[in-house]
Amino acid sequence: MKTLIRLYFLLLAIFLFTGLNAQVEQPEPGTPKDFVLPEVKTFKLENGLSVTLVPYGQLPKVTVNLIIRAGNLNEAKNELLLADLMASLMKEGTSTLSGQEIAERSAAMGGAINISVNPETTNVSGDVLSEFCPSLIDLMSDIIMNPVFPSSEIERLKNDLKRSINIQKSQPENLAFELFRKVLYPDHPFGRIYPDDKDIDSYTVEKVKTFFNDNYGAKRSHIYVAGKFDETEVENSIRKAFIRWKQGPEILIDVPEPVRTHKVFIVDRPGAPQSVLNIGLPVISPSDRDYVALSVTNSLLGGSFISRITKNIRENKGYSYSPRSSISSRFKDAYWMQFAEVGTETTIPAIREILYEIDRLRNEPVTAEELTGIKNYVGGIFVLMNSSRGGIINQLAFLELHGLDKSYLTNYISNVQAITADDIQRIMKTYLNPEELLIVIAGDRAKLEKDVAAFGPVSKL
Repeated sequence: MKTLIRLYFLLLAIFLFTGLNAQVEQPEPGTPKDFVLPEVKTFKLENGLSVTLVPYGQLPKVTVNLIIRAGNLNEAKNELLLADLMASLMKEGTSTLSGQEIAERSAAMGGAINISVNPETTNVSGDVLSEFCPSLIDLMSDIIMNPVFPSSEIERLKNDLKRSINIQKSQPENLAFELFRKVLYPDHPFGRIYPDDKDIDSYTVEKVKTFFNDNYGAKRSHIYVAGKFDETEVENSIRKAFIRWKQGPEILIDVPEPVRTHKVFIVDRPGAPQSVLNIGLPVISPSDRDYVALSVTNSLLGGSFISRITKNIRENKGYSYSPRSSISSRFKDAYWMQFAEVGTETTIPAIREILYEIDRLRNEPVTAEELTGIKNYVGGIFVLMNSSRGGIINQLAFLELHGLDKSYLTNYISNVQAITADDIQRIMKTYLNPEELLIVIAGDRAKLEKDVAAFGPVSKL
């Protein structure tokens, strides 16, 4: 025991000594370098399916992602999360394979098949050993082209969906977010988050099949392959596996017109010891030339651990453990939102400090040191995002969704580094107007309603 204690203190001393020396001798971090996009090959099948092949890395692994431009956006008012139920049923079997066989085959390749639904897309993806890439492509094509949507599984999956939704709706952060989106996007699919149990109960296999047939096909789809693979073999596999897929409909374009309103809404939670804050407004989308500057501004304001709002209400005031701001974007649409969980008694002070930091960044130039630090942070995050097969695919899919040239990626670091203090103020004054902020609070109305009126008219839906 004494020996272990001596060893512990010896290791502790070495750690402290080397740590102190590291602090003294640590060089200044360098400026991130521009991203070099790997050589890619793109082509299109006769049915309209787009394909991008990206040789990347040295590990014998491949990621395949089939991205279909159809998702929750395509649901009618009485079909909320029908796309999600459809995705779950797709994994339950094809005309040749059971759900169990699908799982076993993908596991034998060293991976798994995942199907996820987003507001605008459905993603069918897998990550396997390189030698199994053609087999993965065959399996994915079978799932997307020959689903049987077994009626024996639909009640179980509907119950799972209802259970998941009811759990989510019991959490205040989800209630605040649901109301935030409903106010921002009235009468649009982006403003509809959770269905009622009765809606889910009405979903049938026939309704799922109709939704699938009406919305999924090659014209709306793009398959990406990234990793180490034989290019000719993979191209031939894709052509053979997907050439018979139906063309399907053209991509649905349904760009919303988000509401700008300077109002306060409260989701009442009587007796709640905490409040959840969603504060935000519509902003420009990634296709706008100011979007990169807006992203840097967001990181400086509230979108990073070293941001001003985080330092203020977390480090200095202790109002919130994990505040954060973000830009949520879709095709030709985006909003900025600051999120925070605070104590009921600090709700008003926290909102006041958030608005103070917005106003300060609008009216006081950021220092050169602070701006350099945040630009290097944004550049570093960008480099990390591009350091994996899935990351490369996500970036290329981002370009396609927003109609951006590849120079958006290759010049991103340079464009970030070129942003000035004047740019930050211009972005704040142009796009983050405090007089247009929507404030949604999930908290105790009786304790908050009178005081939050100082931040805007308190409204009810």
